[in-house]
Amino acid sequence: MNAPNLPLRVLIVDDEAPARRRLRDVLADCSAQLPSDIVGEVGNGLDALDRVQQVPVDVVLLDIRMPGMDGLECAAHLNRLSAPPAIIFSTAYDAYACQAFDLNAVDYLLKPVRADRLVRALSRAHRLNAVALDHLREAHPKARTHLSVNEKGRIVLIPVADILYLKAELKYVTVRTPLREFLIEESLTRLESEFGDAFLRIHRNCLVASVRIREIGKLPGEDDGHFLRLDGLDERLMVSRRQYSALRDRLKSG
Repeated sequence: MNAPNLPLRVLIVDDEAPARRRLRDVLADCSAQLPSDIVGEVGNGLDALDRVQQVPVDVVLLDIRMPGMDGLECAAHLNRLSAPPAIIFSTAYDAYACQAFDLNAVDYLLKPVRADRLVRALSRAHRLNAVALDHLREAHPKARTHLSVNEKGRIVLIPVADILYLKAELKYVTVRTPLREFLIEESLTRLESEFGDAFLRIHRNCLVASVRIREIGKLPGEDDGHFLRLDGLDERLMVSRRQYSALRDRLKSG
């Protein structure tokens, strides 16, 4: 956070221009009680991530429902920064959503935003707890558009559409794209639950993008051994006996 008595550096993130304007006006109305400096206004999660890594930001006023990368996904990526900003979500009234926020002690604003509520939220704004964020994402199930890693203090986004396979190795998962590999600290089981419509399990430690499967072959000299190859990759990936039948049936039905 900024030093005491200095204006809070605020980033406004909302895909609707009237909502951004409303927040800007309310922040101006509150300036005597709680000085703030708007360091940017953006309309989507991708631009928010870019902006936070360009200028110092103390607090992000983050809309939840946005096309593409929504607010919860954006918050998860922001939380990978070594010094993430505080986050205050904004949302239209939704009893279920509000209950989830209250249960997880997460700050939120109901639209249209009121000045007194904004001052209260800004005065107690804090960084998101990772466990609370996980619970919120479970309460609002939507597959992410990107995975992310922190490399040399910067967030690198990996479009899910570019991923060839996900392979568990010890406490990490290797994310393979046509260009390179990344290491992330996530559970393969959880990734399968989130992206199961797009990825198939071929082994206890490996998920592959179903649309990328180029070839399934039989290993020479083995009765039941199989492998597969993916578009854009020469590597052969082993298919376990246990997963082969399910893989074949899934591909036939798909």
